[in-house]
Amino acid sequence: MKGKTPHVIPYQGSKRKLAEKICRYFPTSVGTLYEPFAGSAAISIFSAHRGLTEKFVIGDILEPLVNLQKLIIEEPEEVATGYERIWKAQGKSANERYDYFFSIRETYNAERNPILLLFLIARCVANAVRFSKNGNFTQSPDKRRMGTTPSNMRQNIYSVSALLRGKCSFFIGDYAECVRKAKSSDLVYLDPPYRGTTEGSDKRYFQQVETRHLIDCLEELNRKNVPFILSYDGSHGEKRYGDDLPEHLECRKLLLDAGRSTQGTLNGREVHTIESLYVSKKIVTKLEPQPELLLA
Repeated sequence: MKGKTPHVIPYQGSKRKLAEKICRYFPTSVGTLYEPFAGSAAISIFSAHRGLTEKFVIGDILEPLVNLQKLIIEEPEEVATGYERIWKAQGKSANERYDYFFSIRETYNAERNPILLLFLIARCVANAVRFSKNGNFTQSPDKRRMGTTPSNMRQNIYSVSALLRGKCSFFIGDYAECVRKAKSSDLVYLDPPYRGTTEGSDKRYFQQVETRHLIDCLEELNRKNVPFILSYDGSHGEKRYGDDLPEHLECRKLLLDAGRSTQGTLNGREVHTIESLYVSKKIVTKLEPQPELLLA
């Protein structure tokens, strides 16, 4: 399919801008694409838009986020109408909009309504979502803008629904359980949060991904001959997140230039983010010879 790939959930950290670079390493044929750290489901949406695969498993540990993805795909009118109603009730003055955001945040944290979550993500500071350990949304409103307009949101919702409706299964819970049924004819794409964003003063996700658990999951995928692609840490200016994966996993490590860092801009600095991409040994054997380290 030609044209711009639609997206609905515009949060910081989405792989929307890197999707084309990541998907160039897909196997020639993919039965089902598993995306257990779905977030905005950018890779699934791009893959559907480009006709790379026809079946998808969209998963995440955050239940309201998975419920939102399910609603977008299966009940687009409900999401579009609900978002429009919430967006239009913001008020005209900056103070009204500011107070309104916090009232919506309080209601969401009490009820976990997925459409309220969509508004909060679209309206918060630089779409930089933040959650507490119990899953409460903690980010503040962006004073410079009002979030995606209802007309644009509606168009994107219906476009994503048209791409994925009838093709998706949904999973709420641990990523290793999400991909347990993956077969050698499928593909697993994993995008766990940076280790530096699940602890300390800059928490963005409410659960940390343990390195040992991730390695166990990848070992199991290798044992079952299931191809996988992993976005895993990288560097942000002079700051580097995490260590390389163990060599026994037999992955090829690539480096992707993710462009100027939004978080760096928020902190008054202009830095580029370089993200590591690991391609599993099953895919590596099908690729033409390349340098072990590639800046794509």
